[in-house]
Amino acid sequence: MTRPALVGDIGGTNARFALVTPGSFDLHDIETLPCADHANLDDAVRAYLDMVGSDAPREACLAFACPVHDDVVKMTNNPWRFSKKAMKEALGLDNFKAINDFTAMALGLPHIPEEDLVQIGGGHSESGRARLVIGPGTGLGVAGLAPSQRYWIPLSAEGGHTSFAPTNEFEIKLLCWFQGQYGRVSIERILCGQGLLDLYRALCEFSGMPAMLESPAAVTDAARENNEQAHGAVMLFCKILGDATGDAALTLGARGGVYMCGGILPRILDFLQQSDFRKAFADKGRMGHYTDSIATWVVKAKWTGLLGAAEALHNEEVS
Repeated sequence: MTRPALVGDIGGTNARFALVTPGSFDLHDIETLPCADHANLDDAVRAYLDMVGSDAPREACLAFACPVHDDVVKMTNNPWRFSKKAMKEALGLDNFKAINDFTAMALGLPHIPEEDLVQIGGGHSESGRARLVIGPGTGLGVAGLAPSQRYWIPLSAEGGHTSFAPTNEFEIKLLCWFQGQYGRVSIERILCGQGLLDLYRALCEFSGMPAMLESPAAVTDAARENNEQAHGAVMLFCKILGDATGDAALTLGARGGVYMCGGILPRILDFLQQSDFRKAFADKGRMGHYTDSIATWVVKAKWTGLLGAAEALHNEEVS
């Protein structure tokens, strides 16, 4: 009997694990472990295997919310740090792949059913063309997916760390506010959970109102109750997401469509549909016709990264 392989999708806050028969995409024993409850990756993996009562796997593919090109991997938004070579030996693995979390998101897309995709605005996705994957969560993930004769080829990137580019006088004022808080302002500073909270705080400061809310979830809840600053923050978040996503689509040439993943967008889908997201996405001057023709989708599937890790396990284009 084939021993199940371990797949994982590990972000700044949570580590999601599952088992899968090598070569298949039928995930089972899916569990989510808070990263803060475990001192390191080794500890989290062993806790998961104990939790589900599984024998030690021989193969594993784990996706991480950070660069993974060197042997030593240091998480961006949590304190975990490990050597890929040492981890392979410690877990007794014959095959171990460590990939970027949005590489996994990209590779998971071909395995997502259509009912888990919600289109925002118009446009269309051309078959056999490059796709863009982007999504705000603890940080902002960006990746690409290119077709080949046999496998999908993931294009790993760190596009969330490109610079925020304001498009009007108000956003220039906003940039100055964020610079006062953080120095350099990457687009990830704004398009993440903390960024949504910071947008709310900035709008409160600009309007001379006290900032009473203390979490991104509280901001979205207050926005639904018509709190002016909270609603403004969510709508501004969606508009800036449109700007950044349109820029990335131009850079990649994402004629195959834009797919937006992560934990935030499915929770604010109604706001996104009402916002200036799509207008900002298409507002690219002489190239506006190009971006306007590209479809933008929200991916509602919960386990896209785990499916991508299962795909990567035996995808020859993924080292």
